[in-house]
Amino acid sequence: MNRRTFLHTSAAALLSAGSLQSADAKSQPLDLPADHRETMQRRRRRIVVQYDANDTMWSYWKLNRNGDTAFTRFRDAVFSFADEPGSQIDAIWWDIGGSPLGCSYPSKIEPPVDHPLLRQWLRSGVDWVEQLINETRRRKLEVFWNHRISEVECLPEGGLSKQPHPLKVEHPDWVVPASWWPQGMWNLASAGLREHKVAILRELVTRYDLDGIQIDFSRHIPCLPVGHQWELRGHVTEFMRMVRLMLQEVAQQRGRPLLLAAKVPQTLSGCQIDGLDVKAWAEQHLVDVLTLGSRSMDVDVEGIRSAVGKDVQLQPCFDDHHATDGYRYGSIEFLRGVFANHFQRGADNVATFNWSIGTAAACIITGSDPGPLSHQAAYQQVGDPQTMAGKNKLFAVERRGGYPWADGFFNHNDTAPLPHLFTEDARSAKFTLHISDAPPANGAEASLTLRCILFQAAESDVIELHCNGMLLSVTTRDPEWKDAQIFSPKPQPTSGYKPRPVNPKQKLLRLDCVVPVSAWKQGVNEVEVRVSSEKSAMQIEKLEAHVKYE
Repeated sequence: MNRRTFLHTSAAALLSAGSLQSADAKSQPLDLPADHRETMQRRRRRIVVQYDANDTMWSYWKLNRNGDTAFTRFRDAVFSFADEPGSQIDAIWWDIGGSPLGCSYPSKIEPPVDHPLLRQWLRSGVDWVEQLINETRRRKLEVFWNHRISEVECLPEGGLSKQPHPLKVEHPDWVVPASWWPQGMWNLASAGLREHKVAILRELVTRYDLDGIQIDFSRHIPCLPVGHQWELRGHVTEFMRMVRLMLQEVAQQRGRPLLLAAKVPQTLSGCQIDGLDVKAWAEQHLVDVLTLGSRSMDVDVEGIRSAVGKDVQLQPCFDDHHATDGYRYGSIEFLRGVFANHFQRGADNVATFNWSIGTAAACIITGSDPGPLSHQAAYQQVGDPQTMAGKNKLFAVERRGGYPWADGFFNHNDTAPLPHLFTEDARSAKFTLHISDAPPANGAEASLTLRCILFQAAESDVIELHCNGMLLSVTTRDPEWKDAQIFSPKPQPTSGYKPRPVNPKQKLLRLDCVVPVSAWKQGVNEVEVRVSSEKSAMQIEKLEAHVKYE
């Protein structure tokens, strides 16, 4: 069987007859079995790790291609964080679909396994997907498969292909143009593509012992024709219904529920821009969990909760590779602030993506770049508000940009308020700053410091900071402040850049103000910055609140 014939294997043959309902019934709520509802009521997670093990596997192969490539060494390394005492990791959602040009597991639908290490493992009887799922289950952790709705044509050993996926050539109606990727993205407005994807997912949940599937819309958008996403939202809803019906059927056959999650933008309006009608999904019982955002720290848990109700679990996600601009590989205080805010705003649990693959020893074994020590500490703290209580935190206002690989809303952070450039007509600016921690009964237990970092501020400029209407006294004014993640006047690099040294010539202005207990609120705080300078070039780069416990 040649490659083209192989790729063209009939998806319809793998779809169950009667898996689609009539058009009249497509908007009606599905009846979820009692064991499914009971499972959702019992299922509680602290931290979900969305684990892209492909990069780790590639690094392991490059490091050991002429030496010991034993799967057991790799296996123990990728579970190192979850195996540490005190870990709050309760679930691993494996993101290992790999290159769309070469499958990561033996498939009758997808292209053959094409990576040399995976072929080597298969020859020795090791299906790494099966092994990782079984090892996750042995550790009594929840295990999902994360399905990227549209991946770029990366080559099995790394790099990008100049040729599109063969199915994109054979089925041009399955493709939607993308400004940032010449081969285009998968188009869920195509019925044929929807059926093909459901067939892929059916094969996965019948082949492997999974607890559920996540449909990952963050990789990549668009998934509908640009400019018509909301108009065509019904096609995505129909796809979610098809997946749900298929999972219910397989669950009935195996005697155990299969859950369905979706990774969607961090605001309701963002979901609508990208054609994702999460309200309809909830009303029709098409989804159990929504993963909110990917690289954003400001997640509108409250707004999405009001749209989907209490029966859908919400888990904000933080990607610390394509991190929010200006805060990649932040301190443990920063990570506590991000995740404590998620819980204070009503999240059921939290998720991580693109964090360090494991401990320093694990990184050496796999040849992976080590992440910050804050990741290791966070996995033992940020999954439970109680383990973050009474600990120092940093809260920050979100910054825009840094992510060019999307057409739509997801991942851009384009609605973030910073950086803010003052103009001659507008010499003040207001910002919302979320603070999870309540002010103490008196100032002895904890203190709150408001910090503002400005670019192009002169020594003579008078700058006022107000918190919830109260004028604050400046306690520190440092005109020589430096920040390696601020690049003004140069443009910010795209997210995921390597850490860079501080520019010794950089001059930012740092202002610190102690916030009295009477001006500090748990939750939403309004911060106003007023300047006297007439220069229009002055720009707020960062706005932070530092909570310090005595």
